[in-house]
Amino acid sequence: MERIIATIKQGHIVGEQVQIELIRKSLHLLISIVPLLAVMNKELTMLLLASGTLFYAYAEQLRLLGSPVFIISSLTVSASRYRDRGRFVLGPVTLGIGAMLALLLYPAPAAAIAIYALAFGDSAASLMGKLIGGLRIPLTSGKTAAGSLSCFLVVLWVTFRVTGSAEISFIIAITATLLEVLPSGDLDNLLLPVGTGMVATYILLL
Repeated sequence: MERIIATIKQGHIVGEQVQIELIRKSLHLLISIVPLLAVMNKELTMLLLASGTLFYAYAEQLRLLGSPVFIISSLTVSASRYRDRGRFVLGPVTLGIGAMLALLLYPAPAAAIAIYALAFGDSAASLMGKLIGGLRIPLTSGKTAAGSLSCFLVVLWVTFRVTGSAEISFIIAITATLLEVLPSGDLDNLLLPVGTGMVATYILLL
């Protein structure tokens, strides 16, 4: 009986974690619109990213001081992982900065690939890691083989859509997967686009 109760509790925890991750990554995916906006007006896109990041940081400070901001604070709480409860949720800040760095550092095709890797590859890794679980990769703070494979396949697909080259897409997908699997916490929102964009830029310029 105790084993059954423990299994039910574990299932409830996993279900709640998946729900949180779905909310988080639904918001995370919004960053995928940045390359399209940048094509239309890069300067305005940078301004929107910077303003949005600063506004979120201000709202998060108010939330921690007991003055939640309408919608923003409730979404933040709903999408917060257990490790973030009761403290500043840094993910949206690093997400915005990661996208801005990609636009600042790299030309359009590479910047787009970097942001798509951040939006789609990282999201796929997190969601499939929670949904499927399974084999955990040593020294990665719990990252799973299922999550890494999902990241690889998604980045491979989106990169091929941009470049039309299977070879280039494979190299970039491997790069993004290796960066995503690092136990970097919220800093993966910086490492993934910057590292992926650097490799993409180098390869595309060859």
